[in-house]
Amino acid sequence: MNFDHLTLSEIPATDEELRPAIRELITAHIGSMPLHKRARTWMGGDAVFSRAMGKAGFLGLTLPRKYGGAERGPLARFVVVEELLCAGAPVGMHWIADRQSALVILKFGTEAQREKYLPRICRGEMYFCIGMSEPGSGSDLASVRSRAERTENGWRLNGQKVWTSGAHHAHYMIALVRTSGEPADRNQGLSQLLVDLKAPGVTIRPVPDLNGDHDFNEVFFDNVELPHDALLGEEGAGWSQVTAELAYERSGPERIYSSAVLLDAWIQHVARQPQCEARQRLIGSLTAQLVVLRELSVAVTSRLAAGEQPVVEASLVKDLGATFEQSVPTLIADDLASHPEESVEPELWHAIMTVTHIAPAFSLRGGTREILRGIIARGMGLR
Repeated sequence: MNFDHLTLSEIPATDEELRPAIRELITAHIGSMPLHKRARTWMGGDAVFSRAMGKAGFLGLTLPRKYGGAERGPLARFVVVEELLCAGAPVGMHWIADRQSALVILKFGTEAQREKYLPRICRGEMYFCIGMSEPGSGSDLASVRSRAERTENGWRLNGQKVWTSGAHHAHYMIALVRTSGEPADRNQGLSQLLVDLKAPGVTIRPVPDLNGDHDFNEVFFDNVELPHDALLGEEGAGWSQVTAELAYERSGPERIYSSAVLLDAWIQHVARQPQCEARQRLIGSLTAQLVVLRELSVAVTSRLAAGEQPVVEASLVKDLGATFEQSVPTLIADDLASHPEESVEPELWHAIMTVTHIAPAFSLRGGTREILRGIIARGMGLR
């Protein structure tokens, strides 16, 4: 595989100009939010904040104006997301709809579907979740077993999804299901359906994380009746559609900034202590890693802006980013433990515990490490 086309890219000045306004909005809404809650960042949700984002024009940045968007490029959204995550803003409500569901509907949906869903997403009033992983298949999406059958009135859906972030506050799921063939047919016979999560037969059960917080869910479909227009895109084209969708999910700055709030708080703590060479080396090492990851993420986003589908490159960013994010809470805890003489703010300890407990999920969401490395190996011609 040749990575020559993944080159250093700059964020246009017109996109950088968004930073003051989004920072002002964030400060107005989370000024008093405790550190440990900000450390949960995109797992936290606040409908008031999401509507404020929509009203200020920060949602649907890349969507056409006729659907309520701003007709800007992916790098404009990169700037806004970077500010949100580094501040620990509660983006969990609108996150998935804005990041990928709206883009999938825009690309593969009918005009009626675009007019129905996109304006409400841009206003921060409609939330989506992703229906991909299933029990027994995990991130191996080609083996999904949930099945939709055609009926006189549309579709009848049965099956189960798991590790579904935000399903408990989402209005709709874009579900990858089998509409023909068998699981042995792998990526053939798969389609995407827009599932109303309030429809009879849909059951959502929480999967608490180690903090006891509720982000992941199991979602069960028991003879769920869906209309004809629940089909998104072409029947049987679900595999190619979901592959394009995953490039949006895996390449963004959320794959490198999940521990940013904790990292920033710890650096502020270190700055108040006597100088320590070992700590300076650690801060330098983490900063260097983060800078490189950011450059990679910007480079991949630039390829998305050029209309390409950098699936392998996005997988690379996601795998490397998750490894970095997961290392941060352990390194910080080890550092503080090596300085027992210091007084540490209780909120910093609370934030360390919070991120430590959710960090295992960093390499689960958006595709497991094993799946990502398989994609990368295939891209390098090793499989």
